[in-house]
Amino acid sequence: MLTYAIRRLLLSIPTLLFISFVIFMLLQLAPGDPMAQVPLTVPPEVKQKMREALGVGEPPLIQYWKWLVQVFWIEPQVAIDAMFGTNWSEGKQRVISWQTRSPVMDIVVQRLPQTLWVVGVAYVVAILIALPIGIYSAYRQYSVFDQAGTFVTMIGFSIPPFFTGPLLIVIFSVQLGWFPSIYDTTHVVNDWASFKEQLAQMIMPVMVLALQITAMLSRYMRASMLDNLGQDYVRTARAKGLSESIVVLVHVLRNSMIPVVTVIALGIPSIFGGAIITENVFKVNGIGQLLLTWLFANDLPGVMTLTFIFAVLIVLFNLIADILYGLLDPRIRYD
Repeated sequence: MLTYAIRRLLLSIPTLLFISFVIFMLLQLAPGDPMAQVPLTVPPEVKQKMREALGVGEPPLIQYWKWLVQVFWIEPQVAIDAMFGTNWSEGKQRVISWQTRSPVMDIVVQRLPQTLWVVGVAYVVAILIALPIGIYSAYRQYSVFDQAGTFVTMIGFSIPPFFTGPLLIVIFSVQLGWFPSIYDTTHVVNDWASFKEQLAQMIMPVMVLALQITAMLSRYMRASMLDNLGQDYVRTARAKGLSESIVVLVHVLRNSMIPVVTVIALGIPSIFGGAIITENVFKVNGIGQLLLTWLFANDLPGVMTLTFIFAVLIVLFNLIADILYGLLDPRIRYD
């Protein structure tokens, strides 16, 4: 297993380099000028110097090489300096946002906690709800619970978040006045009262996201459980006199989790990527809203760096899912 993991990590390096190159070249085709929002009173020679400072105007391959050095060499030094108080990155050029003229990674780090609070909690809540629903729906196939669960998951699949979000705002914020309609990103939790306020403003965005994720995971869990409940090893386990709970929750569940692990693992990068629609509906100042803002502003360094971070997370969690296969199913061997 260790040999396989090391081999996969080494193979992921050229994969990520190819992905970054493709993203960079595609973004080069997009229209955008970092000096577009600079006042007209600024002299042209000053604008030219500003373009040179941002690395604009150089050949694309030179720009790409500088971006690689900044991301893989300078940004890790910045992280080490922040953790240990060193000064390795002092005076070195980092990836700068065209819109804010500040380092891209600093903005991402500032926005990430808000996304993790909302999207991360919604993902955990959805997993805790979806797995038991999927297991029990499969075990009690065609029961009232199964039919009700199927109906709810169909709604979760069918209704998009740009509809459920405003609907919850109208019901729970406008009509009932229970929860705030706008997420206050400046809110600080320092006592029980502030913690309750944080929970209150998280409930609606978490509900919107958890509904979609629960609908997806519960259907995968149900289908996988149904596929394994009819296998020969289940009948053999029952014939040996094992209790029904041991058969279902140990033998069937372990094999059924293999495809579900893939869905869960590949969905984790979306936590860091944020939920673009939901974050904009509830004004959550997170990564999803940041990406949308940079896209509208033609901020190519910001979009490039953020999309590459998503690619790294997807490759990483693909590897984690493959490793979990071997832990869940002893028949799977990679060496």
